[in-house]
Amino acid sequence: MTAHEIDYRIYGEEMQYVEIELDPQEGVIAESGSFMMMDDGIKMETIFGDGSKKDEGFFGKILGAGKRILTGESLFMTAFYNALDGKRNVSFASPYPGKIISIDLTEFKGKFICQKDAFLCAAKGVSIGVEFSKKLGRGLFGGEGFIMQKLEGDGMAFVHAGGTTAKKELKAGETLRVDTGCIIGFTQDVNYDIEFVGGIKNTVFGGEGLFFAKLQGPGTVYIQSLPFSRLAGRVLSSVSRGGKSKGEGSILGGLGDLLDGDNKF
Repeated sequence: MTAHEIDYRIYGEEMQYVEIELDPQEGVIAESGSFMMMDDGIKMETIFGDGSKKDEGFFGKILGAGKRILTGESLFMTAFYNALDGKRNVSFASPYPGKIISIDLTEFKGKFICQKDAFLCAAKGVSIGVEFSKKLGRGLFGGEGFIMQKLEGDGMAFVHAGGTTAKKELKAGETLRVDTGCIIGFTQDVNYDIEFVGGIKNTVFGGEGLFFAKLQGPGTVYIQSLPFSRLAGRVLSSVSRGGKSKGEGSILGGLGDLLDGDNKF
């Protein structure tokens, strides 16, 4: 498997985008809806699966599309090629505030495992597949279910995460406990399991869920401070069942909002 060799640059702080520089005939694949802008001369093509060599032939393409259904993604991906002479640029943006992380698969023995919605784009030739959990407990309570995404190949891939990110290098036998939703991804040598929080007070009143993710080295782990599910839950909790703000229907009504400012959370 030989992926296209691409150059890139990441712009921005909290709402980032990655600009991919393509030489003639080089290509990049991306999730549908992540496209931002491109130079003249870039050809766009909608494809089944990830377009890697693993998907050659009719049945290979069907299998590639089926893998994407299992990870909750669209049946299709989009490929962008430089069809002219000279270098051309194409850019892809994060879907929500956070960071874009570049993953050089050659540094991780050709494989990186990430949460189902983390993948943003990758060099043409990188395979985006599924990673099944072999442990029942992890599948039922691990936050990501039985299925995670795996990125395989020898090229560059890019994943996105919410909030601020942390990179942890775990030594052999070293353990890190993480909120299940805060995992971005990890290398293939990391042992991933779940662990019960323990304690009646922690379980009933802790508000942190019943389980931790337990990651044991050796390997590299990427963590995000603000999973999208947490952000979405915060937004939904600020809306009352009737669709009105917290101050509406009170004695002070709008006046209460003036006194309280914008502190509605």
